[in-house]
Amino acid sequence: MENPFQTDIDAVQRIDAVPKILDVICRTTGMRFAAVARVTQERWICCAALDQIDFGLAPGGELKVETTICAEIRQSHEAVVIDHVAQDQAYCGHHTPAMYGFQSYISVPIVLSDGSFFGTLCAIDPRPARLNNPETIATFKLFAELIGGHLNALERLDRSEATLLTERQTSELREQFIAVLGHDLRNPLASIAAGVRMLPKTESKEAMSEIAGLMQTSVNRMSRLIDNVLDFARGRLGGGLVLERSAKEPLEPMLKQVIAELQSSHPTTMIDAKFDIRQPVTCDPQRIGQLFSNLLGNAITHGTSERPIEVRAAAHGGLFELSVVNSGDPIPPEAMAQLFQPFYRGGVRGSPQGLGLGLFIASEIAKAHGGTLTVDSSDQETRFVLLFPAI
Repeated sequence: MENPFQTDIDAVQRIDAVPKILDVICRTTGMRFAAVARVTQERWICCAALDQIDFGLAPGGELKVETTICAEIRQSHEAVVIDHVAQDQAYCGHHTPAMYGFQSYISVPIVLSDGSFFGTLCAIDPRPARLNNPETIATFKLFAELIGGHLNALERLDRSEATLLTERQTSELREQFIAVLGHDLRNPLASIAAGVRMLPKTESKEAMSEIAGLMQTSVNRMSRLIDNVLDFARGRLGGGLVLERSAKEPLEPMLKQVIAELQSSHPTTMIDAKFDIRQPVTCDPQRIGQLFSNLLGNAITHGTSERPIEVRAAAHGGLFELSVVNSGDPIPPEAMAQLFQPFYRGGVRGSPQGLGLGLFIASEIAKAHGGTLTVDSSDQETRFVLLFPAI
C-alpha cells in the first residue's frame, strides 16, 4: 500500500537545497545525523536524511511519534536544543534520548505559510555538541524557513499546473462539445427541414406517409441525441446521473426487450442470450436498459457474423453481472485508453451516428450503481462487463 504521506516525501525530495542543508548542518555542528521529518499527531515520517551513524532512517522510514521530542515541538511550535542530555535538567530523564541513544539534539519546527505545522528539521548525535547558541539556532531556523518556503512554492506551482490543465481540458471539451453537437444535431434537423419542404409538393398519400416516417425517425434521433447531452451534463458537469432504484421490477424483461428492439432492426445478427438472475436486483431498470442497449448496439455495429454476439446476465451472491461479447477486430490500445471518454469516436469504435457519448454515459450509469464497466479486447473477442452490487 502506498504511503499516505508519499506526496509530502516527494515534495521534500524535489527541493534541491535539502541535501545541501543537511550537509551544512552536519559540517557546522559536528552532528552526524540530520533529517527533515513530516510530523502529525499520529505519525513521524522521514522525508530526507543524512545518516553518518547508521541510525537506519531513510526517506519513508518512520518512528513512533510518541517516542519522539518532535511530538512536543508540534504542540509548542518552539525549537528544542540540547547540548548534553546527561547534563540537561529538562531532558536528562526523558525517554526519547534513552531510547535512541543520543546526547546532543536540536529540532526546529517547519511551518507553512498558512500557519500549519509540517514537521521538523532536526539533528542528533550520540556525542555532546555545542548547539545552544544564537548562531546555530538562527541557522537552523533560517533553513527551516527556507524548506517551508520551498514547500509553499511547490504547492502553489502544483496548484497552478492543475488549474491550467483543468482549464485546458475544459476548453478542449467545450470546443469538442460545440463542434460535435452542431454537426450531429444539424443532420437530423436538415432531414426534417427537407421533409417539410417536400410535403406541400407531394400528392401521393404513400409518398407523404414515407416522408412523415423519415421525419419521425429524424425526430427520434434528435431526441436520443438531446437525452445523451442531458446525461452528459448530469454526469460530467452536474451532480451525477439521477437513478430511480428499486428491486420490485424484474430486470430480465427489460434486457429481453432491448434485445428484441435491436434484433428487429438487425434481423440477420445472431444474438445468444442466457440469463441466470436468481435474486432481485436493486437498480434503475431504465438506466440498465440504456447501458445494455449501448453495449449491444456497439457489438452489432463493430462485431462480425463469424460467431453470435454473446449476452450473459447473472445475479447471485449479492452481485449482478452483465457481459456482451462480440468477435471482430480488436480495439487498438490507443483507443482503449479513451474508450469511456466523452465525444470519443476515433478509429475502430467511432460511430458517425452519435455524439460519441454512449460509452461515457454507460460508464457513468455503472458508477451511479456503485459498480464498474470494463472492457477487454483481443484478436478473438471484445468483452464488455458490467458489475455492481445487486442489493
